Amino acid sequence: MGAMASYAAGMTVPTTTRPDDAGATRAELVYRAVRARIGSGALRPGQKITERGLAAELAVSPTPVREAIRRLEQDGLIERTGPRTVVVAGMHDRAVEDLVEVEIGLRGLVARFAARHATPEQLDRLDAILDQADDLLIVLTTRHRNGDDVDRHVTALLDRMQEFNEAVEACADNPVLVRLLEQSRVFSRPERRARVLEGIAADGSFGLDRYGSHRALVRALRAGDSTTAERLVTEDARGGLDALLARTRS
Repeated sequence: MGAMASYAAGMTVPTTTRPDDAGATRAELVYRAVRARIGSGALRPGQKITERGLAAELAVSPTPVREAIRRLEQDGLIERTGPRTVVVAGMHDRAVEDLVEVEIGLRGLVARFAARHATPEQLDRLDAILDQADDLLIVLTTRHRNGDDVDRHVTALLDRMQEFNEAVEACADNPVLVRLLEQSRVFSRPERRARVLEGIAADGSFGLDRYGSHRALVRALRAGDSTTAERLVTEDARGGLDALLARTRS
């Protein structure tokens, strides 16, 4: 779990990039790392953050830290108390809730655009990804029922789900919208995955209640039904984020 959440939970900026970090600047990576810690509660309201301390902890120069802090101030997640000192905002729960609403709305818009622009080839790929996920889910469920180790199968299933989500984003054919979505995520992808794994470890059915909506989404995309596609993704996103935040605050 630690490797998948390294810079989000462990506050280190990777020297090598992940697929979702492609093209990200140092300032962006610092921003995501600090924001994820605030969202997870690792950084508490009133806790002091210094530019020098962050730069040393993340092994980066002060410049990207300064840029990241400026963005976090704009988000309302931190408040400045001195020239080089800030604290986590006391109203951070409200700010996180606001970010949740933004992410949910943008994910719904991605689905709406996907219903307009998805090609038959892209839709066939979505079905093929779900076919692979179905096979993994059968194996995972059986092994979990028998008390067998399921870590490898859970990781493979999460890989397929990430692949599915990225394929839906490609269907939208709107790079600007996808970029805004990436910037608005409450949890970075590594942090989200780590929290899902924690949930599954505690409850083998964690998150599976929303799995069936993926097939319904593909049907809506094939029909060009943007309203239904947006509704399905919005409901799924809200359920997923609410579950992750509930585990964070429990």
